[in-house]
Amino acid sequence: MHLHTFFHMKSHFLLSLSEKKFSVVLTTARMLPFQAAPDQFGPEVRQLGLHCWRVEKLKAVPLAASEFGAFYNGDSYLVLQNRGDDGADLHMWIGEKSSRDEQVACAMLATQLDNFLGGEPVQHRQVQGYETPEFMNLFPRGVSYKEGGVESAFRKQQSGSGPVQRLYHIKGKKNIRAKEVELNWSSFNKGDCFILDLGETIVSWVGSQANMFEKQKVREIASLIRDTERHGKAQITNINEGEETPEMLKVLGPMPALKESSPEDDSQADALNIASLYKVSDATGSMKLTKVSEKSPFAKDLLVRDDCFILDNGANGRIFVWKGSGANAEEKKAALKVADDFIQKMNYPRMKTQVEIIPQGRETVIFKQFFQNWN
Repeated sequence: MHLHTFFHMKSHFLLSLSEKKFSVVLTTARMLPFQAAPDQFGPEVRQLGLHCWRVEKLKAVPLAASEFGAFYNGDSYLVLQNRGDDGADLHMWIGEKSSRDEQVACAMLATQLDNFLGGEPVQHRQVQGYETPEFMNLFPRGVSYKEGGVESAFRKQQSGSGPVQRLYHIKGKKNIRAKEVELNWSSFNKGDCFILDLGETIVSWVGSQANMFEKQKVREIASLIRDTERHGKAQITNINEGEETPEMLKVLGPMPALKESSPEDDSQADALNIASLYKVSDATGSMKLTKVSEKSPFAKDLLVRDDCFILDNGANGRIFVWKGSGANAEEKKAALKVADDFIQKMNYPRMKTQVEIIPQGRETVIFKQFFQNWN
């Protein structure tokens, strides 16, 4: 069969499925109509560091280090950050002009790579122009967009990657949440709290105009990072605006005049931080969703290991799919498809809604914060 015809049929099939309600039949055969070539992904993907591939038809073509961070807007890419015992993140990057066929192929190849790595990576879908700070921080030399696609690509050799440091913005009054933001002073303001995560040191920074709820939440999130990400071994440094440490200034540079904040900003953040939780199961032979909680913080024991769950933070442009370790293979492999169906059902903008697929035991701080007493 001609590739174009194959892709057209596949896209038509997937789109027709997504128009149905949640009670859709999703089988392994439908999700994976092809198997990657035997040498598609080899032992090198287990090596620590950053790995990047561009999707070319049914293949993932490795990129040279010099190409890392330079994306063609007509293509789709796989980006794997392997941290060994600390886990791995697998990003699907979608160019704004990439075809639906290519996006389908990218999702299939991501599933192949995820299976090769034992289902361990946390998967993320990144759309051009709406990438997360976590993704942007993978490329110390920055991210650039180029016009064109596979046919017009140009390649050369170089190298370079650096350590990942993170900055979280804590904002709100009732529904207070941490959100990862760009690692620079322009992300700060006087009215909120921030966490600068430097690995062994976690800096909890309180703005001079921050409210009492944010001050409490910043301590909770800092402790959450220390206890669940660093196994209790990191040192938390609590400081107020104007008390910046040399270590903080070394990372961020000299501190400029900071922006003000307003109560209206907190109210807007509260509206964006609303979340609900759904269970995904196919016990009856067809995929179904059941709402288990309408409001966070959720009880952690709502997450049952035999099922998958969707945490809906769509108001803030984010959907999380949690894969229980005991869920069946069909549920796990259909995670991205289920997320897409959910996004369509909720009328969220598909190309602006971030999707994160999380295996049990690899939960991120951003995910954990929606639950009570994650330990």
